[in-house]
Amino acid sequence: MIRKQGIPGKIKQKHKELEYTTEVNLSDNLDENKAALQQAFSNCDDLVVRDLHIFGVLPCVTAYLDVLVDDTLWDNGLLAPLMLPEKIESDNPAQLIEQIKNKLGSVAKPEIASNLKEIVQRIVKGDVILFIKSSSQALRFSIKDQLHRQLEEPSTEAVIRGPQIGFIEKLHINMALIRQRIRTPYLKMEKLSVGSISRADVSIIYIENKAPQTVIDDVKQRLAGIDMESILESGYIEELISDHPYSPFPVIQATQRPDLVSASLIEGKVALLVDGSPFALIMPITLWFGFQTVEDYYMNFIFATMLRWLRYLFAFLAFALPSIFVAITTFHQEMIPTSLTLSLAAAREVVPFPAMVETLIMEITFEALREAGVRLPRPVGQTISIVGALVIGQAAVQAGIISAPIIIIVSLTGIASFLIPHPGMSQAFSLLRFPMVICAGTFGLFGVSAGMIAILIHLTNLHSFGVPYLTPLAPFNRSGLMDVLIRAPWQIMHKRQNKR
Repeated sequence: MIRKQGIPGKIKQKHKELEYTTEVNLSDNLDENKAALQQAFSNCDDLVVRDLHIFGVLPCVTAYLDVLVDDTLWDNGLLAPLMLPEKIESDNPAQLIEQIKNKLGSVAKPEIASNLKEIVQRIVKGDVILFIKSSSQALRFSIKDQLHRQLEEPSTEAVIRGPQIGFIEKLHINMALIRQRIRTPYLKMEKLSVGSISRADVSIIYIENKAPQTVIDDVKQRLAGIDMESILESGYIEELISDHPYSPFPVIQATQRPDLVSASLIEGKVALLVDGSPFALIMPITLWFGFQTVEDYYMNFIFATMLRWLRYLFAFLAFALPSIFVAITTFHQEMIPTSLTLSLAAAREVVPFPAMVETLIMEITFEALREAGVRLPRPVGQTISIVGALVIGQAAVQAGIISAPIIIIVSLTGIASFLIPHPGMSQAFSLLRFPMVICAGTFGLFGVSAGMIAILIHLTNLHSFGVPYLTPLAPFNRSGLMDVLIRAPWQIMHKRQNKR
């Protein structure tokens, strides 16, 4: 269900009235069109409205937002040719428009706009509008100022092998990065606007006859059902169209890598690009997607398989190691070898807290240090994370507040969580550690088992756009395991793809 963003009734009513008044056709009077436009953009100092005479004699008005338009291209590339004296072929407005379009056809692609609402929406997207005397139609030119950063390596995903280019905040550039990798007319890109005020451009990308039509229709339906005023980042859409917004496990993949998006599209998935966001959304996904990287397909399949099993092992440790340690040291000491029991007892002799409280304190401290390292400037953040962990851990042990074994367990757990390549999946395992430790400290291994069963039941009930989250393990699909438990050689993977 899509949640609606609540706003005061008067403000909402005013917004509706504005939308209604802009649903009017243009007048053939320049002054009326100019006044209507200035009223729509009242108190907007960046709106530029200029009176001029094109072809030396024809009165016209141009309007655009100065901060969004490339002034040099407009003044020198488009406006300058129109200002030159030229014979007007006809006084008919439609023929005048055609003459202007023919004049600038080799430089720009002018299009006709006939109502105020369309013109307002195009101006806020960076177009220049040209009103012509005695015409109830206007021409719009798209000459947006190219405000974007250079292409560079993704900042949130380390690239070991593969293209060193990540998405940026410009939608058309991100679309071009995908087009360069999938050069087929079957690659479809459908654009729509989301958000009643922000009007964010969203591009739905898929390969025809590869992506299931049911998934494509489902994505379109969910996007059309979004009822919010502003969509400023793809994270808004990720939460709004998710099958399970209250689950800690991600059911939509966010990535900055064009090669990952391209590979997912070839597999039959659907991607979303949002203007202003460097993150693409991929759907549907499964649990195993969170433990795979695109580099798995760039390296030898034996080494890639070993790395996958290493991720699975350390993901289990990141999730269950602290709770198992708390359960055994609190309720099941008979499971520990005698020499290790004596060592643990000596280390915990001066600690005033039970194992559960001790573990929770260190886990919370570790998460706080990790968050501090992320939010601080990069050169300072890494230093704070490392030095803070060493200083606090050593001081806590010497003060007798925390035992040394807990420091080892929490440190190993933190390292294990870093091996999970998908940030959303890593966050899910980090979050679930806390209820698992509480269950272990309250009920022992029985609580750990009950917690794991509850999470397994939750995973079996998750879906991502109609696809069961544990596919191909549940429901079982033998051929699908070739890319889950192992990374099969490309000879086998290629045959499997051709059978789809």
